[in-house]
Order: sequence, then structure tokens, then C-alpha cells
Amino acid sequence: MESAAFKKGQKSETGVAEAEETEVLLQSEQSQSWPLLKVFWSMFGTYFLLGTVCLVICDVFLFSIPKLLSLFLEFIEDQEAPTWHGYFYAFTMFLLACLQTLFEQRYMYMCLVLGLRLRTAVTGLVYRKILVMSNASRKAATVGEIVNLVSVDVQKLMDLIIYFNGTWLAPIRIIVCFVFLWQLLGPSALTSIVVFLFLLPLNFVITKKRSQFQETQMKHKDERAKLTNAFLSDIKVIKLYGWEKTFMEKVLGIRTQELQALKRSQILFSASLASFHSSTFLIAFAMFAVYTLVDNTHVLDAQKAFVSVTLINILNTAHSFLPFSINAAVQAKVSLNRLAAFLNLEELNPESSSRNTSDCAQASITIRNGTFCWSKEISPCLRRIDLTMPQGSLLAVVGQVGAGKSSLLSALLGELEMVDGCVSMKDTVAYVPQQAWIQNASVEDNILFGKEMDETWFNTVIDACALKPDLESFPAGQKSEIGEKGINISGGQKQRVNLARAVYQKASVYLLDDPLSAVDAHVGQHIFEHVLGPNGLLKDKTCVLVTHTINILPQVDNIVFLVDGTISEIGSYQELLQRNGAFAEFLHSHVTAEENAGAGFPGIGDTKGTITSRNDSSQEKLFSDNSAKSSAMGRETTPGSQDCTTAADAKGRLTKGEKTQHGRVHTSIYAAYLKATGLPLCVYIILLFTCQQVVSFFRGYWLSMWTDDPVHNGTQQHTELRVGVFGALGVIQALGRFASTAAVLLGGVLASQKLFLQLLRNVARSPMVFFEQTPIGNLLNRFSKEMDAIDSVIPDKLKSLLGFLFNLLKIYIVIIVATPRAAMAIVPLTVLYAAFQHFYVVTSCQLRRIEAVSRSPIYSHISETFQGSSVIRAYKDQERFILKSNFLVDENQRICFPGAVADRWLATNLELLGNGIVLFAALFAAMGRTYLSPGTAGFSISYALQITGVLNWMVRSWTEIENNIVSVERVREYLRTPKEAPWTLNDKPQGQVWLTEGKIEFRNYSLRYRPNLELALKHVNLSIKGQEKIGITGRTGAGKSTLAVGLLRLVEAAEGAILIDGLDIAQLGLHDLRSKITVIPQDPVLFSGSLRMNLDPLNQYTDADIWTALELTQLKNFVADLPDQLEYKCTDQGENLSTGQKQLVCLARALLRKAKILILDEATAAVDLETDLQIQSTLRTQFKDSTVLTIAHRINTIMDCDRILVLENGQIAEFDTPEHLKAEKGLFYKLMEESGFA
Repeated sequence: MESAAFKKGQKSETGVAEAEETEVLLQSEQSQSWPLLKVFWSMFGTYFLLGTVCLVICDVFLFSIPKLLSLFLEFIEDQEAPTWHGYFYAFTMFLLACLQTLFEQRYMYMCLVLGLRLRTAVTGLVYRKILVMSNASRKAATVGEIVNLVSVDVQKLMDLIIYFNGTWLAPIRIIVCFVFLWQLLGPSALTSIVVFLFLLPLNFVITKKRSQFQETQMKHKDERAKLTNAFLSDIKVIKLYGWEKTFMEKVLGIRTQELQALKRSQILFSASLASFHSSTFLIAFAMFAVYTLVDNTHVLDAQKAFVSVTLINILNTAHSFLPFSINAAVQAKVSLNRLAAFLNLEELNPESSSRNTSDCAQASITIRNGTFCWSKEISPCLRRIDLTMPQGSLLAVVGQVGAGKSSLLSALLGELEMVDGCVSMKDTVAYVPQQAWIQNASVEDNILFGKEMDETWFNTVIDACALKPDLESFPAGQKSEIGEKGINISGGQKQRVNLARAVYQKASVYLLDDPLSAVDAHVGQHIFEHVLGPNGLLKDKTCVLVTHTINILPQVDNIVFLVDGTISEIGSYQELLQRNGAFAEFLHSHVTAEENAGAGFPGIGDTKGTITSRNDSSQEKLFSDNSAKSSAMGRETTPGSQDCTTAADAKGRLTKGEKTQHGRVHTSIYAAYLKATGLPLCVYIILLFTCQQVVSFFRGYWLSMWTDDPVHNGTQQHTELRVGVFGALGVIQALGRFASTAAVLLGGVLASQKLFLQLLRNVARSPMVFFEQTPIGNLLNRFSKEMDAIDSVIPDKLKSLLGFLFNLLKIYIVIIVATPRAAMAIVPLTVLYAAFQHFYVVTSCQLRRIEAVSRSPIYSHISETFQGSSVIRAYKDQERFILKSNFLVDENQRICFPGAVADRWLATNLELLGNGIVLFAALFAAMGRTYLSPGTAGFSISYALQITGVLNWMVRSWTEIENNIVSVERVREYLRTPKEAPWTLNDKPQGQVWLTEGKIEFRNYSLRYRPNLELALKHVNLSIKGQEKIGITGRTGAGKSTLAVGLLRLVEAAEGAILIDGLDIAQLGLHDLRSKITVIPQDPVLFSGSLRMNLDPLNQYTDADIWTALELTQLKNFVADLPDQLEYKCTDQGENLSTGQKQLVCLARALLRKAKILILDEATAAVDLETDLQIQSTLRTQFKDSTVLTIAHRINTIMDCDRILVLENGQIAEFDTPEHLKAEKGLFYKLMEESGFA
């Protein structure tokens, strides 16, 4: 439901100011003269340079501290120096460290603010691109890939802002360190260059190889996102066919490849980190060894050793920052390329359809010599179209499946590539697509579609579209929310909401793509009379109506008959009949087919001379008033409205919002993550980190003893021993670092693998009610952003936390051993640290949760817009949807900004406290210089100087873990959802030979869609013989589809049982049941992939079998003409096929399965009548040995059934042969009358 906050924000232009960057990007992109990166620089460069100045000033203070340390150690060594010198040096070091902290945090703050601005701009740009993508472009991008662009890839660009300066500032830091080291150790400092010349190429090779693995990982991540989106979007069909395992295996197969690339990347990362951290030791070892061994008169004293170590630490920071920066740049480049590739996708040509019609006189719609194609690579789907429509006329477009009917509407809307000719339409347009597009909002918002509320007009439209009884059954009436993609309401309700949306707009031109196919005959009658007919709301409007409903054709002004993408004939109904051409033949075939089917379709001869156009005042009414009134009184009891009926406490809200936990993350979440990692591995990791830091401590202590060695005759004794042991300890530490880092990162991959598997399994095992109540954006968020955090962020931060924690313990031990009195300062400062950390983590964690919840609507809005972009463009409503996108992004940024400021607050306070520890360590060293050796003082203070960074990064790492462990918490939310019954039951051996006859028996069967709701089916008792053909009919909401729902156990029985071949289906595994029953649902569903994969996802049948099925469904010639035939790539949701063709593909899929029980749920609603009858004939032949249940709105499709079941209000009203029911003149006879077949 559109929030009041959004509507308020919309009126006050919220989001416009925030979208300035997006507008600049759009203008720059249109110029085509700037690469994307240069455009970013032109927008954000000045602000970024100001931040860089702060970083440079920070570095000036950074390099002044080693100089002061040198002076301080001279003071310690010189017992004659005044004591105040030591205090002065200590306080000056503290002051410079504080200034360094302030400038560094200012830089970080500016980078984070800049990152938020960049994310706003890029998200806005990607969203605007969705609204202008051509049909060819939609094949190249899916919702999952677009979500990755605005989540994962934008994050990589934000990381680049922080790390970019490292690419040039790090080399400068390294050079400055070299200069200072030369001053201390002379030419020996050159050995550090040799070490760098060895390490840099190694690290570049590692980084390059790692970037290749990351690209591979991102490619697999996109594939997984695409397949996961298809899996979640079409879960109902997947459950109906029992394909969950197959799709899970496909997702997990891609996931395995993704994690394989991640493992290799993490191993290389571990090697890279080990080499970076070992560089401090290697440089120190090389310099000290050369300095002392080349000339034995060179004495390594405390000043030289520990000032050098401090400089080498700065050098190491710069050295490690460089590859991080390069890595961030490489990742950002990959993401930038992906973003640029998306933005460069082909866009719709705005000149393909013009709304400026000053040259068209009275014509409301004009197409002149129009030739159109779906994309430039494909041959035209419409050729040489010439069409002119005067204002206020009603034009019907008819033809076989795939003739180009929907394509004609798309051409009028400018959705197709115009090869030749011109198109123009007058004024405003309203469009009703064949597959209804519903927003996850209230019924009212769906109908108003951004317009102001006019109560009188709204109620008139509701009545005309036969929606009044539906709204009365909803708890909050028109304010009731209907779920994502309208999942909570029936197909007929969805189509009527779409029609009501169009009618409410009061447009000049109406393009209606078969709006009557999804409704019952009596509802169709009501809609035709009140909307399209001579007294309908659109009587003065120009309407183009694509239809398969032949019996309304006499009522239209003109008819266009399409054959293979060309206009075969055009004229009024009588004119076309008199010509006796293709249309007359088409009509004759329908009449013959109807007569053969036993339905009393009015003969053509009877209509001649009596039928007039819509605009003739003496027009004959097609439907009776009585049945129209009765239909208006009908009430729907579909799953959605059932839910509405007793959801009053939810005030009309059907879908569940995301839960937001409060306070700190529970320890059980950490325990779950560690358990997923493996407890033995966790113990092994702790031991590795402990051993590594013990070795590091002894290496520092050994250096301290080396510098305190007495000097005899200008030389130190045992130099070779000191050098050898120092080197050996360093090598052991390096190996320990590699092993510990690799263990943490690979443990993270193991945890991620298990958590993903648990999430996928649990979501797949959830019942349909879960998907009806959960927006797909919430699910996509778990599978994309949250899993990305579990894959990479948590292991990385855990590795950092453990490293810093053990390093901190080592520093504390060093300081307290050297200057025991420092413990008096360290203990209270540590308590203060803990207080800051606790206060920050609780706040930060809650902000992270709220941010994650505010992110989901962005993804849902992107998904919704991608699906309905053609409708949005038709209504010229792009600006409102862009404002909604801006609003959602702004809401998300409102949470992100306090989080960024809180980060800087924490870092500033922690570093200032860390500087306090350095101050006290220096002060106590100055006080105790009489008993403290220079080596011990240098050892203590050089380690104390590291504590600022260590404590800061440790708390930040811990905070990042706590923030990101929320991802584990959010993933585990879906592990506790209710589960449907087991898929297979191993203790049912009879299931292997079960279902040979197809006999179905309902015993006192009742069903309700939600607990505490009214029954949707009430005490149904009926018996269906094996191989019997049953037609199921009834008014909308009578419970027709609910029978199928119960038979397939999408919802479990409230009471009673269903027996198939004598076996209670409740005793079977769901897959054991569903694999033996084939259902063809009302909405055809295709997946992104080859046509063959769509026909045979389990890869069970040969090509010959598939071609036979295609031939039986009239698709063989069509598929044979496709470029790759069976390997032809179907786009997401099969958008490159017409709705009728998609339905035929679904029928071919059913023919392949050859199930003993077949359920057709309005399976031929989207095809023309002739094709429908051919299909019915095919089904009778191919499924003659099967039990067939046909749920139908078209009475003619069930006239040749053995028996007909008529339902009313969830109960059996009539059940007998068609002939007997006609003779009885009961409810079935009334339905026949309403359909014109009595």
C-alpha cells in the first residue's frame, strides 16, 4: 500500500532535490561524450578533493610521531636530560596523534557521505533505465541482475571512494618512510627496496588472479540471482508440478561454482595478507641483518631499532593499503563495466509512437505503412500495417494465436522497434495488458494509479467493472491491500482491477488486450454492457479491443483480422461477412466447431441485417439485463478474498511486513554461525591465532634484548645468533598468519554454504500461504544482499577481529611488563572503551536492521516496475514511479546516514582514548627511566603507538560483525516458517505402483485457506470414475479452482478426505502426489532458458517426444521457424512469446507428462476459439485413458464432457451429464443462457 508518507512526500517533491545527481548523470549519459567514471568525477570530484586534503594533513601528523619517538628514546638513554623533556615529548606525541585522528575521521566521514550520494544517483539512474528498456534489452537483463547492480555493484563503487586515495598516497608514504629509514640506518635502508621489488610483483600477480576469480564469482552470482528470482516468482507452478528439487539442484549447482571461485579467491587473499603483514618483519630483518653483519661496528641500539620498526609499521600500513586500494579499484572497474553495459542496453525509440496528432484531423489512431519488430535481430512481427480510427469508435482485433494481435497494441504504444512507417495517437492512452499487472498496494491505489480520488466516479467504475461485490467482501473494502503481483486475488479479479484502472483514467484512447478472457460469461456480459457497450462508460472513447470472444464482434464498429502479422481484412462485421474472405472462413470454422461441440452458437445467417454497431442508438443488446444484475450480486470467495474476509484485524493488509528485531543480536545467532562453520575448525582457528601472537611477542622481545646487548670495543656480541633467531621467529609467524587467515575465510565459505542450503530448502518447503504473504523483495534481499554479507563480509571481519583481539592482548602484556604502573591507566581506559563499544553496537545494530528492512521495498519496487514498465509507459506515469523510487531510496538513506555518523563518532572517541594509553605509557616510561632500559622502553612505546589503530579496528571489526551477523539472523527467520507436508514418504511402497485408474473420491471434504476463516469448500461428496471427463463450472468464486487446490494439496483439508484410486492423498508425499497429476494453470508460466528446458525441465524426454507434443498443440511450425528451434532462448517470464503461445507451450508440457489425472484451469482462455477447440480435440485423443477435470469459463469447452460439476458458494449445486442438466434448466442452464449457448 502506498504510504501516506510517500504521498505527502510526493506532493512536496521529496526526492527531487536528492535526485539532482541522477539528473546530471542522465544529461551526461545522453551526451555520449563522457565515460561513466568521468561523469562521476565531474559530479563529485570537488567534494572528494576536499576530503583528500584532510587525508594529506593527517599524513603530515602521522610522520611527525616517529621523529618525536626518536627524541623520546634519546631522552630515556640520556640520564642527564631534564625530566620535563620526557613529559614534553609525551604530551606532544599525544597532541599530534589527536590531530591525526580528527583529520582522518573527517576524511572518512566525507567519503561515506559521498558514497551515499553516489548510491542515490546510481540507483536512480538504473531505475530510470528500467523504464526505457527495449524488448531486446529485457532479454539481456533480469530482475535478479538489476537487484545485484543496485546492491552489490553499487557497494563496490562506494568502497572505491574510501580506498582510491591509497593508489597514489600509499607510494608517497612508502617514499617518505625510505627517506627517514636512510637517515637512521644509512645505505642498509636500500635493502627494503629489494624486499619491495620481491613482494610487489608477487602481490600484483595474486591480485590479478584473484580479480579473475571474483569476476567468475560475480558471473555465477548473477546466474544464481536470475534463477532464484524465477524460482521465487513462479513458485506456485513449480509446486504444482513438484519441480522444487529440480530447481533447487540447478540453483545449488550454480552456487557450488560460485563458492568454488570464492574459495580460490579467499586462499589467494590469505596469501596476499600474509605477505603484507610479513613485510614489516622482512624489511626489518633485511635492514637489521645487513646493517649489523656488513660492518660489525654498526650497533643496533633502541633508538635505531624501534623508530625503524615504527616507520616500518607506517610503511606496512601504506603497503597493505595499496593492494586493498588496487583490489577495490579492480572490483569497482568490474562493477562499473557491468553498470555501463546495463546502461548501454538498447532503449525504446520515443519516435516509434507519437501522441502529437495535429496532422491527423479527426483520426484518433493512425498507423501508416507500419512495419514493426520486437528487436532488430528478429524479422518483423507486423508488416505493412495501415490503420485509421476515428474518435469514439470501437475496433476489435481478431486472429489466430501468434497472428500479432498483442503486437499491434505494443506497436501503438511504441513498445516495438519501428522498421518503417509512422504511428500516432491522440491525447491520453489507457492500456490493459493481457496478463494483468498488479501493484503491491491497496485496491484503491491500484485503480487510482496516481490520480486524485473522485468518489462518485470511482464507485461508478467499480460497479461497471463488477468489482463492488469483491470489495464488499474485503475487510477494509477498497483500502484492502492485494499482494505482490495480485497473488492474493483471482485471475478474474486481477483483470477487472486492471480494467477499472484504465476506465478511471478518463483517457481518450483505450487499448484493451483480451480483458474478457479471464472472467466468467456473466461477468463478461456485465463488463461489456457497462464499460464497452453503447451505454457503457467508454461509449464516446476510442477503443481497440483484442478479443477471442467471437459473439461480441457484431457489436463493434470495425474489425481487424490479422494473419501472420499483416492485416488480412478490415471492416464492419457485416462487410467482412459479405466479402466471404478470410474472416468469414475464420468465423465459419468457429460456428462449425461450436456446432460439433454441441453448443448452440447463433448462426451467421441469423445475424445478418440485425446487428448494428456500438454507435448505433438502436443497437441490439447481446446479453440480458437479468443476468447482468445477478452477476453484479455475485460474491467471490477466492483465496485472496477469503483471506480478506477475516483479516479485519490487519486492516486490509494481506502481505506481511518485515519483522525488525530490537536490541543486540542474540548469542544463539553467533552460535548458529559458528556451528555452521564447524566447532573443530573454530578451536583450530583459536589455536592458530594464539600461537601466531606468542611467536610475534617473542620476536619483539628478542629485538628488545638485541638492542640492550652491551657494546664491547664498538661492537655487539652474538650478532649472528640474534639475526638468525629473529629471522626464524618471523618466518614461523608468517606461516601462522597465512594458516589462521585461510582457516577463517574458508570456514566462512563452509558456513555460507550451509546457511544458503538451509535457506533454500526451508523456503522451498514453505507452503503457498508463505509466498502469498511475503513480498518477493524480502526474499530476494535474503538471497542477494544478506547472502553476500555472509559470503564475504562476515568472514573478512571475523578474521580482522581475531587478529586485532590477539594483537591487543599482546600489546597489553608488553606495556604492563615494561611499565607495570601503566596498568592503572590501561584498566579504566579499557572499561571506557567497553562502554563506548557497547553503546555504539546496540545503536548501530538496530540501525542496520532498520536499514535492511528499508532496503527491501526498493528491490520490490524495481521488480514491480520491471514487470509493469509497458503499463507505466502507456499511462505516461514514469515521473510518479521515479518519485516513488526516490522516496524509497531517501527513506533508506535516512537510516544509512546516522549509521555513517555513528561510525565516525565511535572511531574518533576510540582513537582519542587510544592516544591516552600512548600518553600514559610514555609518561610512566619517563618517570621510570632510571630502571628502564632503552630497549624495553622502545619495545613498550612502539607497541603502544599501535594500540590506537588496533583498538579502533578491533571495535569496528566487532561492530561490523554484529551489524552483518544480522544477515544470519534475517536468513534464519525463514528457517522457522511453517512447512508443508513431506515431499516423499519412504514408508509408502504402494506409492510406486499407485494411480493406475484415476478414480477420484471426495468424502465430506472441506477446505479453508487460512486458520479461522470460513470454509471455501463445504462438505463436498462426489465420486469421479477413472478416465471420466468432468467439466467444472460455476460463477466466479464458486470454488472451482479451490477443488484443484485441494486435490494437489496446496492447502490441506480442514476436514474430510480425498481418495485417488482408493488411497487417501493425505497419506502420500506431496511430490508422490503432484508428479502423478498434471495441472495447466490459468496464467501460463515460462522460465528464462531454452524452449526445451521449459518443456522438459527434468530432461526426461527425447526430442522426438517434444516435437510430437508441439505438433499436437499447433506449435510445431512456429518452433521450426525459430532461429534455434528447441534451443530458442525464452526471456524472463517468456516475454518474447505471446500469451496464447505461452499457454500452448504449457499444454505441450502437459502432453509430455501423460499423467493419469489432468486438471485444466482456464487453460485455453488466452487462445482463439478455433485453436481452443482443436486443443480440446487433441486432449480428448491424447488423454482418453486419463481422468480430465476441466475448469472453464467458456461453456463450450465442457459441453462434450461426460459429466458437469456445477459449484455454488463452495458446495455442489449440480452434477450430471450435460444433456440432463440442460433438460433440468437449473443453474447450469442459466450459465448457458448467459453465455449465449442455451
